[in-house]
Amino acid sequence: MKNLIFIVLLLISLASCSSKKMKTNEVIATKVSDTVRIANDSLEYEVIIIDAGFSSWMNGRSKPRGYYGIDYLESRNQLYVNEWNNRVLQPQRFEPMLYEMQINYDRNIRYGYEVNYLIYNYFMYFQITNRQQLTGFVPRQ
Repeated sequence: MKNLIFIVLLLISLASCSSKKMKTNEVIATKVSDTVRIANDSLEYEVIIIDAGFSSWMNGRSKPRGYYGIDYLESRNQLYVNEWNNRVLQPQRFEPMLYEMQINYDRNIRYGYEVNYLIYNYFMYFQITNRQQLTGFVPRQ
């Protein structure tokens, strides 16, 4: 259920994105309890992550901002999203309660560092807490 809320909000947010490249990469990241909201200043996109435990996991286990480059985050997120979407389409093979809805992540849109950083870390959190491996890369403990 917690993943469904995240996915629905992520899909709605990314679906409302313009296909134009963004003029600014300024984002606002706010945290309220276990809710993380990311939005750029012109509100061309918004991502809301609602998952009990994600915020504390981010504070205690994620690498600091700037540790990964933007190209690394974008390429890894594209791989994770592709595999996630493949699993959504195979509910007889993968747990449908974990992979309920597809994620619309467009490689032609520059979401900026903060969005990619948080999405990447959510995929790390998801894989570790649900004992899943989305790609050939083992999520770090």
